[in-house]
Amino acid sequence: MQKNPTNSIKTIMSRPSYRNLTPAEIERLEHHGNYAADWSAVRVADPFCPECIRDSTFMGAVSIGSIENRRRTDGDLALPEGIYRSPLADTVLGNHPAIHNVHMLSGYTIGDNALLFNIDEMTCTADPRRMAWLEPMNENGGRRLLPFGGMTTGDAYLWARYRGRKALMEKLEQFTYDKLRADGSRCGLLGDNVVMKNTKSVHNLTVRSSADDPSRVDTCIALHDGVIGYGSTVEHGVIAERFLLGEHVHLEYGLRLNDTVVGDNSTLARCEVGNSIIFPAHEQHHNNSFLIAGLIMGQSNIAAGGTIGSNHNSRTADGELCAGRGFWPGLCCSFKHSSRFASYCLLAKADYPAELDIKLPFALVNNNQSKDQLEVMPAYWWMYNMYAMDRNSKKFAKRDKRVYKAQHIEFDNLAPDTAEEIIRAMELLRGWMAQAGDGAVYADGMEKSKRRTLVIKAREGLQAYEEMLVYYAMKYLTAACGDALPSPAMAHGAARTTEWVNLGGQLVAKADMEQLIADVESGALDGWDAIHGRLDTLWQAYPSQRDTHAYQLLCALEGTESLDAAQWQRLRQRYAAICRYIDDQIRLSRHKDEVNPFRTMTFWDADEAAAVLG
Repeated sequence: MQKNPTNSIKTIMSRPSYRNLTPAEIERLEHHGNYAADWSAVRVADPFCPECIRDSTFMGAVSIGSIENRRRTDGDLALPEGIYRSPLADTVLGNHPAIHNVHMLSGYTIGDNALLFNIDEMTCTADPRRMAWLEPMNENGGRRLLPFGGMTTGDAYLWARYRGRKALMEKLEQFTYDKLRADGSRCGLLGDNVVMKNTKSVHNLTVRSSADDPSRVDTCIALHDGVIGYGSTVEHGVIAERFLLGEHVHLEYGLRLNDTVVGDNSTLARCEVGNSIIFPAHEQHHNNSFLIAGLIMGQSNIAAGGTIGSNHNSRTADGELCAGRGFWPGLCCSFKHSSRFASYCLLAKADYPAELDIKLPFALVNNNQSKDQLEVMPAYWWMYNMYAMDRNSKKFAKRDKRVYKAQHIEFDNLAPDTAEEIIRAMELLRGWMAQAGDGAVYADGMEKSKRRTLVIKAREGLQAYEEMLVYYAMKYLTAACGDALPSPAMAHGAARTTEWVNLGGQLVAKADMEQLIADVESGALDGWDAIHGRLDTLWQAYPSQRDTHAYQLLCALEGTESLDAAQWQRLRQRYAAICRYIDDQIRLSRHKDEVNPFRTMTFWDADEAAAVLG
């Protein structure tokens, strides 16, 4: 993992050795149609080619990095290096810019090798206290935050979620003002190798970009008051206001975005998203869907036609929706706010008529209109969709193309957080099954309604949950210990950590989270960089914490404080059988598609199907 390059304004300004223009250079600039109210306020770096600046106006303090007589290319577009037909005000340019047809460029500091072409307006305010705040998760602004370059999804969650900690809120706000002042009291910052083309309006924008991980903006309508992370792309008719994008985020095809944090490795297109915090690896790129007033905790997918938004269904202020990792609502789903979903909930196509609190992870949820009942099948992914479950854990890590990885992310769908959700779900199932006896199993508290919630295949789900726990724990313990019996010292003599915080993708033990907050409030952590340093340390300790959690969980399943050789051998045999089951289910899932005549009827023969489908 590389360190983030420092794209601060002070760093960019210090790169070239700027100097004043000579009288001969001023004469040549004016000869080429350039004008400045005060040429002494215009500074340049060597080598400097006055012939590469034409028909441009300079107002206030303008610094221009080295410019040479050469061409810059972006795909089929080839432009000469320099500044052409572009008024600049209070702007700092790094080396080798290509600025063409930018009708107004004011208040920005721009890194090396920038290409700006056909932009109607690009301005920013110089006072960070006048910047627009984001209002995520809630349309009433009660969770507002101020973004800055380098802010992660976890930072946004920390600020938006822990609103009851007044001292913490005051510290985070002060940290942010300190950060903005350290960057020169401006919010207009473009990193190295950035490309921006054919965009109408840009105001108060930070684009983090580097030679290793460049970002680009192309053919957008309006981008106001936002931060774009490294390696991100914003293109094709996007309108975005008050936003924070992580690394390798893609916004495209007419997206409308406001007051939203979008985590790393996410894609949003053809939809409307507002007032939300979205954790990494989120996919939402279909028409007619929107997501408003939500906390979506990553590895999620919003299908077409979804209407997931606060819909004024009560006399109180608008509500919120909170969904754990792996949230996957089907086509045309709609929900009432406020609702909450455990991790990896798959929801069948439906208009869900009442607020939901789905406590069973990896579940299939269905609104059975013919029977007028909510139906929930626990452990559905494990029992009937193993191929997708296995693929999801692998694909998110495989698709992670980030260079700097400021936001730490747990991609595995079976991890300490979901394991603890499973344990709580098993306790609920046992209680509901005891009440049901030999009859149908009904659940309490999962829908704000007088109708009953039927738990489908409760007993099979309970067994599947236990297999999932054994698989999770043994996978990590055998990776750490091989065939050897783990030492009881692995448990460190402490109680199992049962509560974990998903901090933007990084799993943090609740006790460590509380200590972090206390250290911020006391001043022991004195800025965002210090918070990030603590989270780096916790991430380094996380594999050991996860192994300890896995060992303690197995001990709990075995009803003992430590594992003996016989128990370990039995667990190894059970783990091997579960692994065979997983392999068989993956093959079975794929085979169903391969032999389904409706999946292959559009192809002339098997060769065409293989060429298209792989």
